[in-house]
Amino acid sequence: MTPDPAASEPAPACLACDLTAGRAPLPGGVLLRAGSWVVEHCVGPLGLGTLVVKPARHVLHVADLDTAEAAELGPLLRRVSAAVTAVLAPEQVYVCLWSHAGGVPGHLHFVVQPVDRSTRVRHGAFGPRLQAAMAEAGHMPEAAEVERVCGRLRGVLGG
Repeated sequence: MTPDPAASEPAPACLACDLTAGRAPLPGGVLLRAGSWVVEHCVGPLGLGTLVVKPARHVLHVADLDTAEAAELGPLLRRVSAAVTAVLAPEQVYVCLWSHAGGVPGHLHFVVQPVDRSTRVRHGAFGPRLQAAMAEAGHMPEAAEVERVCGRLRGVLGG
């Protein structure tokens, strides 16, 4: 599918674009720019060490990724998952697509989330229900904690 030229321009109210461009606070900063992709710590309540892998350009649908973006995606998700595993030693790393903002498609991003037993037990859930429970609980990691873990992740990710 040919990318929509308008899709390369940031959407008027796109948090993902604002975070990458430095127009919104991003604890930990950009961890990695790899080809057409950007890796950052999640700014939502999905736990310490949860990363976001997103295209550098504003893209709403996987079908709209260009050839280079599509080719880079699998190896990058593996690399980021391996870094999360090395730094946080979770029992599992969830990788899932999120792309809705306010109920409409938003900037495509993959969530790379370390999950351990204590988190599952605390929320009484796993998988998508765990993510929903964490979102409902609304616990945000402290910025200083995010900065520390991002420093460790950056060291493993290289760049």
